[in-house]
Amino acid sequence: SRSHCVVALKVGVQYIGAQGIPVETTEGRLVLIDLAGSENASKTGSEGQALKEAQYINRSLAALGDVVEAMARKQEHIPFRNSKLTMLLQDCVSAPSTKLIMFVQIG
Repeated sequence: SRSHCVVALKVGVQYIGAQGIPVETTEGRLVLIDLAGSENASKTGSEGQALKEAQYINRSLAALGDVVEAMARKQEHIPFRNSKLTMLLQDCVSAPSTKLIMFVQIG
């Protein structure tokens, strides 16, 4: 079975003052995503369940591309609701202080 894999880590640090009272709390989140690659069904000869999985993967990758394009163009509407993947990633990529690094292997 082919699928995307998402691992999210949330880390928090609480600074304690001289009297043992919490002074400041800092939180961070790291989300690692391994996206399944797109497939050309006619070239791979996928059928049945494998074809369905490939179609879902291709749709979610296209939806992610639409989100990235809309954000790059600073559009008013960002289409996060077009797939479960983009809905899951919405708060990861849309917060003002978010840093996004993407590694892509094309082969």
